[in-house]
Amino acid sequence: MNWQANGWLEGVTWLASPNFGERPVGAVSLVVIHNISLPPDEFGGDWVEKFFLNQLDPAAHPYFATIADLQVSAHFYVRRDGRVIQFVGCDQRAWHAGNSCWGERDNCNDYSVGIELEGSDTQPFSGAQYAALWPLLDAVQARYPIAAVAGHCHVAPGRKSDPGPCFDWAALAARYPALALPAEVAA
Repeated sequence: MNWQANGWLEGVTWLASPNFGERPVGAVSLVVIHNISLPPDEFGGDWVEKFFLNQLDPAAHPYFATIADLQVSAHFYVRRDGRVIQFVGCDQRAWHAGNSCWGERDNCNDYSVGIELEGSDTQPFSGAQYAALWPLLDAVQARYPIAAVAGHCHVAPGRKSDPGPCFDWAALAARYPALALPAEVAA
C-alpha cells in the first residue's frame, strides 16, 4: 500500500469528511481501535459513512435524531466484508477519540490514527475485517512511528467500551509484539 499527500492511503475508498483539523507538531504514535454500527448492533447500509460526512438523516431512525448533529470522524472504517474506507488523511487530526488520554498524554486525537471496525461490543468481528486490519496497521506503521495500539475503552475509560470484549487482542499482540498494548490485554 502506498501513501499519497496528506496521509491518504492508496487502494482504499476515499470519502473526505469535513470533520478534521490540523495536528499539533509531533509524531503520530498511537492507533486507537473502535467499533461502530448504525443503528446500534445493525450492520450494512451506508449510515456510518453518512454520519462521518455530516449527512445522517435524523428522521431515518429514532437513534439518528440523538446523534445527527455530532461532528465526528475517523481516519479509517473497516466494513464487515473487509472493505476499507478512509475519511481523513492521516497527516490530519480526525475527531474519533474525544476526551481521552494514553499514558500521560491527553487529547489522543492529536497523535493517533483512529480505525473504526463495523461492529458492536456484543458480536465478533469478521475474518475479513481482521484480514483488512493487519495490512492497514502495517501501512500505518510504515508511515508513522507507531509505538502503541489501544482501544477507545482504554483511552476513554468509563466513557467508552469499544472495541469491546469480542476484539481479538491476542491476535494483535501476536502479530505486533513490539507495540505497547493496554496493560489488561498485554498480560
